[in-house]
Amino acid sequence: MSAASPESEGLPRIHRLANGVRVVCDPMPGLQTLALSVVVGRGARSETEAQNGWAHLLEHMVFKGAGQRSARSIVEEIEAEGGQINAATGHERTSFQVRALKGGLPLAMDVISDLVHRPVIDAGDLEREKQVVSQEIAEAADTPDDHVFELAQAQAFSGHALGRPILGLDATVGAASRDALAAFHAGLYGPDAIVVSAAGAVEEAELLDLVDRHFAADARAEPPAASGPARFVGGAAPVTRALEQSHLVLLLPAPGLTDPDYFALRLFAEILGGGMSSRLFQAVREERGLAYAIDAYADTHSDTGVLGIYVGAAAKDAAEAAKICAAEIGGLIGRVEPAELARAKAQLKAATFMARESALARAEQAAGQVLTFGRLFSVEETAQAIDAVEAADLARLGERLLGPRACAGAVLGPRPAMKAARAFEVELFG
Repeated sequence: MSAASPESEGLPRIHRLANGVRVVCDPMPGLQTLALSVVVGRGARSETEAQNGWAHLLEHMVFKGAGQRSARSIVEEIEAEGGQINAATGHERTSFQVRALKGGLPLAMDVISDLVHRPVIDAGDLEREKQVVSQEIAEAADTPDDHVFELAQAQAFSGHALGRPILGLDATVGAASRDALAAFHAGLYGPDAIVVSAAGAVEEAELLDLVDRHFAADARAEPPAASGPARFVGGAAPVTRALEQSHLVLLLPAPGLTDPDYFALRLFAEILGGGMSSRLFQAVREERGLAYAIDAYADTHSDTGVLGIYVGAAAKDAAEAAKICAAEIGGLIGRVEPAELARAKAQLKAATFMARESALARAEQAAGQVLTFGRLFSVEETAQAIDAVEAADLARLGERLLGPRACAGAVLGPRPAMKAARAFEVELFG
C-alpha cells in the first residue's frame, strides 16, 4: 500500500492499494464514536436507459443478504453494538455508512465489505424488493414537492442519465434479472472507484490493516460504459394536478464541482435564496406574500450543475412569483451589496466549519474530495477560496448562467399555475 503526501500541514494522508482502492483516516481526538464510509464513485449516471434505477435497486439488494449474513443479521449485529448502518445512491456516488462506538471499526468494516463484495442477490428476494422500490417510486410521485424536482431535472438533462430519476421507472426496475443485476454489480463497485474513509475515534494503523484484509484482494472489473458529457437542454414541464398549492422548480445551467466558478455559484445561490435574509425570501414572501416556501440552491456534479429555485405558492400567484424570481436574478447580476456578499460568505464558511464537527460528514466529505479531485482540502483552504470571490465574479457568473439562453421549469399543481415556467423564461430572456 502506498501513501500520497498531504497537500498541506495537518491533512490526512491518502493511501492507495495496488488494485486502486483509496483510504483516508481522519482521527478526531476526544470523540467516543466513529464513522466509516465506503463510497463508490459510481451511481445512477453509470446506468444505460434500460438499466434506469438499477444502482438504487442494487443498494437495496445488498441489504437482503451478504456474505454469511441474512438481512436481519446485517442490521442486528451493528445495532447490538450501538451502531447505525445506512446507504445512499446518487447520480455519481453510492455510499455505505456505519456510525459506531469507539472500538466498533472491525465489525463495521466486516459488514460493509460483505455488502460491497458479497451480496447474495437471491432471485426471490429480488422480486420482492422490486415491489418495495415500486412503492418508493409511487410515493415520490405522490409527494409534489419531491416529484417536481424530478420533472425539472428531466427537462434540464433530457436524453442523458442525469435527467433520469435515481429511483428508476417501474418498467426498467422490473426488467432487472438476478444475473443481469449481479453483472451490473461487478462493474459498478469496482475497486478503482472505491474510497474507504473513516473519521472520529479511529486509528490509521488499524484502519489500514482492516482495509488490507477486506479490500486488497478485489480484482479490477470492467466499469460500466460512461454516460458521456451532460448537456443542459431545458424546456418546460407543466403538470396539472388537483392540489391546494402549486410547486415550481426553475433551473439554469451552471458550473460543476471542478469549475473555478464553483464557490461563486454557491455564493450566488446563497444571496439569491439561501435564507430568510435572501433576496427571494424578502421580495417574494415578505414584501408581497406570494409564497410560503421559497429558496435557491446550487446542485453540482463533476462536470456540470444547475442553479435552482423552488417555490411553493398559491396557483394564482405562481406566474407572478416566477417573474419576480427572474427579475431578482437579473438584479443580482447587476449589483451585489457588500453586506450581503459578506453575509453569504459567513454562511458558507459556517456550514463548512460545522460539518467538521460531525465524524460522518468528515468521512463523506473526504471521500468525495478524493473521488472528484484526487486530493483533500483543508478548511482554511476552502475558507480562502470563499473569501477570494468578489462581486465582479458573481456578475461574470451571472452572465454565464444566462449565456446559453436556456432554462428548465417544472410546475405541478392547479391549472392557473401552468404559465409560471414560461413567465420565468420570458422575464429572463424576453
